[in-house]
Amino acid sequence: MNGPPDDVDLGRVWISVAAQVWRRQPGWLERAAGRLLRSPGLARALLTTPSLLLPWLLTSIVVLAAGAATTTDSGQPLVALLAPAVAATAIAYSYGPGIDPAWELACSMAVSDRMVLLVRALAVFAVNAVLGLAASAASVASASGAAAAVTFGWLIPMTAVCAFALAVATVARSANAGAAAGVAAWLIIVLSGRVASGHFAAAVTETVLFLPYLAIGAGCAAVALYATRIPRGTL
Repeated sequence: MNGPPDDVDLGRVWISVAAQVWRRQPGWLERAAGRLLRSPGLARALLTTPSLLLPWLLTSIVVLAAGAATTTDSGQPLVALLAPAVAATAIAYSYGPGIDPAWELACSMAVSDRMVLLVRALAVFAVNAVLGLAASAASVASASGAAAAVTFGWLIPMTAVCAFALAVATVARSANAGAAAGVAAWLIIVLSGRVASGHFAAAVTETVLFLPYLAIGAGCAAVALYATRIPRGTL
């Protein structure tokens, strides 16, 4: 398979694609976000977040729906085990060069990289939390009425895993590295809980882990903020 001609400036092509993203007319959702955020540019950057686009959302819904169906049949909290990995992957692909069609132009806005990162990360986490809440409620409410307890159990580790994936992606400047690190970290935690307690759900049911999860989440969030302290457009 032949590669692109040597005289093709791929950088200019990418910028042209990004320009088309920013040239389109804002819809009602973007106008509402612009009023809420008090920045039309920030609203456009938010709504072009790669992992908030329809294919990503559909994939997340399918994965969590399958987990909810399996949880209902088996009684095992698979939604709680799947949600942190799904959210970690999504949040790693929320920001950065090479994955964001609006990256180059976002760097020229009168809004800091840090603000774009924080708004996108919050939006991705909120969307995945809502999807997980729905899947968790559907899978456990009818069986045990313990939806609130299960949800609380996986939201805390999801916060830690998301923060870790975001920190790695930001520092390494690679969404792939962030996603891989987040999923690998969660897999290690789940398997470690299985070895220590004899059941996979220990990662989301052991309350003794909640404080370490919160500490890890806060530390990794600080790392992500530190990594974006540099001047806009140089990350």
